[in-house]
Amino acid sequence: MLAVWSNVLAGLAQAEAPSGGGWISFVPLVLIFGIFYFILILPAQRQRKKHQKMLDALKNGDKVVTTGGLMGTVAGVKDKVVQLRIADNVRVEVTKSYIAGHQAGPDEASKD
Repeated sequence: MLAVWSNVLAGLAQAEAPSGGGWISFVPLVLIFGIFYFILILPAQRQRKKHQKMLDALKNGDKVVTTGGLMGTVAGVKDKVVQLRIADNVRVEVTKSYIAGHQAGPDEASKD
């Protein structure tokens, strides 16, 4: 009986012995995260910074498009609100973060 238990314990000891290469199994995960960072996260951060820079530079007279599709001319800029003139004597206030970008002019539209 003692011989059986000693064989079982010896088998468990061999099964639990560290393989020495456990950190190598994390290398693919690190590589995948690196690829995602350079392909997805970094370009999104650059785009966000570019958009924020454009919002900070808004001034009266700029022609812009909102995320909802309204096109208008900036008539006033406050802290977080932009007043757009969308027609004669028609002005709407839009939250600054909903400005998608500048309207494409005739020279910019031909580049696409």
